[in-house]
Amino acid sequence: MSQRLDKRRTPGDAVSGTRREKDRVSEGDPIAELILRVAASDRAAFRALYQAASAKLFGVALRILQDRSEAEDAVQEVFTRIWLNARRFEPGRARGMTWLIAVARNHAIDRLRARPAPAEGDEAAERLRDPAPGPEAAAIARSEAGRIADCFGTLEPARADAIRGAYLNGLSYEDLAARHAVPLNTMRSWLRRGLLRLKECLEA
Repeated sequence: MSQRLDKRRTPGDAVSGTRREKDRVSEGDPIAELILRVAASDRAAFRALYQAASAKLFGVALRILQDRSEAEDAVQEVFTRIWLNARRFEPGRARGMTWLIAVARNHAIDRLRARPAPAEGDEAAERLRDPAPGPEAAAIARSEAGRIADCFGTLEPARADAIRGAYLNGLSYEDLAARHAVPLNTMRSWLRRGLLRLKECLEA
């Protein structure tokens, strides 16, 4: 008697199929490949992505905000969001750099709208092609623009500094442990728990 083969797909098959599809779509798009690796918590890919895209995203933020210091802050916040939300990237819908620019542009616009209402004819406002938000939308924008800064503010200063050093400046765990004079395992715990708190805060 011949055995019947069970051709039903298992959950593992579905996951593998999804990964293969993402790999196929991202071929020829190195930025997309880096984003997908970041979604898998690959720190080396995150550093490579920062090196490859930070200058471009800084230019986007600076063009909108017209303030170098604020644009620098915005780019750091954008990369924090990318680390936490890279899994939302869909390579079949947009190229990697296009997605990063959209994230940076939206965040910079949120920051711009969170400023006090500009006087009529203000040049920065003129550069925005989006319709002016109503009172409710403006309130949402102000809230969104400050979320990352507020969430970092919930961390102890040393731990917030360690997270920035690890994920934006590319410092190793060993370097950070030496800088903050704590054991290596303690530094790993700081980073793991700090990222978890940031994620919970941003998703709340």
